[in-house]
Amino acid sequence: MELLQLKYFLTVARLEHMTRAADELGIAQPPLSQTIARLEEELGVPLFDRLGRNIRLNHFGRAYVQRVERIFEELEQGRRDLNDLADGRQGQIGLAMYAATHLLPDLLSAFRKDHPGVHFLLSGHQTNTVTSLAQHLARGTCDLCISSPPIQQPDITSVSLLTEDIWLAFPSGHPLAQRSQLRLQEVAQEAFIIMQPGNGWRELTDSFCQQAGFRPRIVFESDDPSTIRGLLRAEQGIAFAPAISWQGLVDPAVILMPISEPTCQRTIGLSWLTDHRLSMATLQFRQFAIDYFARLSLA
Repeated sequence: MELLQLKYFLTVARLEHMTRAADELGIAQPPLSQTIARLEEELGVPLFDRLGRNIRLNHFGRAYVQRVERIFEELEQGRRDLNDLADGRQGQIGLAMYAATHLLPDLLSAFRKDHPGVHFLLSGHQTNTVTSLAQHLARGTCDLCISSPPIQQPDITSVSLLTEDIWLAFPSGHPLAQRSQLRLQEVAQEAFIIMQPGNGWRELTDSFCQQAGFRPRIVFESDDPSTIRGLLRAEQGIAFAPAISWQGLVDPAVILMPISEPTCQRTIGLSWLTDHRLSMATLQFRQFAIDYFARLSLA
C-alpha cells in the first residue's frame, strides 16, 4: 500500500466520480480505476458500490476514509513541526488567491527576501466562488486564502487587508474621459466589458449597477482581467476597475475615473481555518501580508 494510492482514494471518495477524480488528479481514468481496484484487493473489501457508471462510497469506504484522512493529517502536522523547528525560515505555504492576483509577485518577492527557504504552493481562482475557496481551506489544500469578499464562516477566521474604491475605466478617446468624476447612472447606456457570471467581482459590479437603476449593456464577458484591459485599450467599451489593484497596469490609453454615486468599494480579506494549527512560516507570512496591504492602503 502506497501513499499515492491513498491520495487517489481520498479524491475518488470525495467526488464519488471516477472521471472527475481523474481530471482533478491529472491522470487518465483507467490507471485510476486500476489503482482503486488494487487497493480494494489489498484490503479484502470493496470501498465503493458500483451502479453502472456511478460509484458511491459504501460503509467500508466511509470507515476507511476517516482513517486515511487521519494519516494525512499526521503527515501534514509532521511537516509543520519540522517547519517550526526551522523558525519559519523554511517550509511550504499553500496560498489561494481570488482577488488582486497581480499584487502577488511583489508580495511574495518582498517576503522571500528574508525567508528564502520558504516555498509557496499557489492556486488562482479567478472564476471560482468564495465558497469553493472555503472548501479548499477545509480540505487542507491551502493554508491561507486572499479573497474579495473575505470568507465569512463560523469555522474560518478572516481579517480585512484592504478596502479599495471601484472606479470606471475608459479608453482615453471616450467623450467622458476628461471628467474628474461621474455618477454611475450617467453610463447606463454605455457598452460594458465585464467579468463572466459566477464570479464574485461580477456579482459586485452588477450590484453597483442595480443601485444606480440599470442593467449593464454587455458587449464582452471575460474571466481574464488582462483581456479586459486589452479590450479597453482597443476602445471596445468601458469597465469597472479596482483603484488600487490596477495601479501600474493601465497605460495612457486607459483613463481611470472615480464614481461619485453610489459608493462603490470592495474589501479584500485574508482567511484561514480557525482551529487549524499554522506553521511558523505561515504565521509570519500572514502578518507580513497584513502589514503589506496596510502600506498599500496608505500609499
